[in-house]
This record gives sequence, C-alpha cells and structure tokens, in this order.
Amino acid sequence: MTASPARPASLSCVGFGMTLGSHLTPLARCYIEQADVVFAALSNPIAEAWLARLAPNLRSLQPHYAEGKPRIDTYREWVALMLAELRAGRRVCGVFYGHPGIFAWSPHQVIAEARAAGFEAWMEPGISAADCLYADLGFDPGSRGCQHFEASQLVYCERRIDPTAWLVLWQVGVLGNRSVGHFDQGRAWRQLLVECLAADYPLDHDVIIYRGATLPIEEPQIRHLPLAALPDAALTPEDTVVLKPARRLERRTALSAKIAELERLATTPAPAGEH
Repeated sequence: MTASPARPASLSCVGFGMTLGSHLTPLARCYIEQADVVFAALSNPIAEAWLARLAPNLRSLQPHYAEGKPRIDTYREWVALMLAELRAGRRVCGVFYGHPGIFAWSPHQVIAEARAAGFEAWMEPGISAADCLYADLGFDPGSRGCQHFEASQLVYCERRIDPTAWLVLWQVGVLGNRSVGHFDQGRAWRQLLVECLAADYPLDHDVIIYRGATLPIEEPQIRHLPLAALPDAALTPEDTVVLKPARRLERRTALSAKIAELERLATTPAPAGEH
C-alpha cells in the first residue's frame, strides 16, 4: 500500500469570533484541527484552554507581550514565528479573536510575506466585535451610515467626521499608548479626543461604551455617559466607544433638479413598441 503524498506547507489565519465556541465557523475549525502547528492570539485564558482541546499543538502568542514593549515589535515576532514554521514545511494556522483582518496587523502581514515566498496562504473571516456591536446595540449601519476610526489615528491625524452617521471608535482604552503598560496618561489622551469630537458633537451628547460578551454565560456591557465625562470613564482595551448621529440627514439641494428628472423618467411609460 503506497503512502499518500504529504500535503504542502500552507498558512491559514482564521477568526475565533467573539463568544467562546459559538462563533467559530466549521471551516475555521477544520483548518485548526488539520494544522501541524496552531498559534493563538487570544487574550482570554479560558478561550485559549478551550482551543487547546481542538489543537494539542497549540502555541500561545500572548507571552510575547511585555511591559513597555512596543506592540509592533510583538506583532513582528508573531509573524516571524509563523513564517519559521511555514518554511519548515508545516501547515500553520493562526487563530485571532473576532475577525483576523480587523484591527489585526499580523495576519495581513504574515499572509503577504507567505504569498511573496510562494506559499499558499489565506484568511478565513470570523464574527467581529463590530458584528456583535450592531446586534447588541440594535442599530443598522445602513440606515444612517456608520464610520469606524481607530481612536489614536483620529487624534493624531486630520480626519473628517460625519455627525449625521453613527461613529464607532476603537481602542479608546489604549489611546496614545503604543506599548503594553503605561496607561497613566489615559485621561489626558481621552481629553484630547473629546476636544476633537467637540467640533461636531455637543459635550452633553450621549456616548455609549460597549464591550461584547466573550463567554456564553456573559452579557454584553453597555454604559451611557455624556461626551464631557469620557476622559474620566474607566475603560479597558476591549471597550468600544459609540456615538449616535448628532444631526439629521439633509437633501442635496444642488442635485434636486437632476434627481427629480430621473424620478420623472423612471415613472414615465415607454412609448409603444419600445422595450
């Protein structure tokens, strides 16, 4: 009986979802179970222990964080570890919280480098924090539009905010912090954020602080406070800040004549014989 040929080395980066167990897709689970080595970037030790039952070859990426160490250095180490196993001829799977392509630098980078080196590499999406946010807060991003910003980028860079749409701010709890630790300046950074937002929102505007459930026995955490109180709010890296629309939608008056003409044509019957 001839042995079947060994499968070539490959890389998959899959989404774990947000809630333990219930969000893992069958395809992501298949990649995990068939991998020679699995790397996990899961901050919850319970989730990591659960994943270890699927993947006895699990290697946690969490120990690469260190007090005062730049996060980008940690993320580069993650990439190097996964590529080393890939180059050794193994099937590698990286498991990341939520969706592996959202607020996650390492999966995009390692896939790009693996493909450039000639390996097969792909991303398998997962249920993200944004997906849970829409469900738990009960709003449709298509109704008024929804804009997402990383909080530090909003402070550092000139960005245009549309106050007629929903505004979702990520990683406010680590605003201005480029390493693990050193959260003592959090209030000052959040005050800068409020100054940026005050150009489009009144200081008494309702702010929602949201944290999705990561365990099946948990409930999502939803807090409300005025914008002016945001600097003194207790925030974790997992909290997301959401602002409702502050202004009504207004029609484009400059295009009103052209819109009316298009609507008239849409309701005018076509001449006989034309299709």
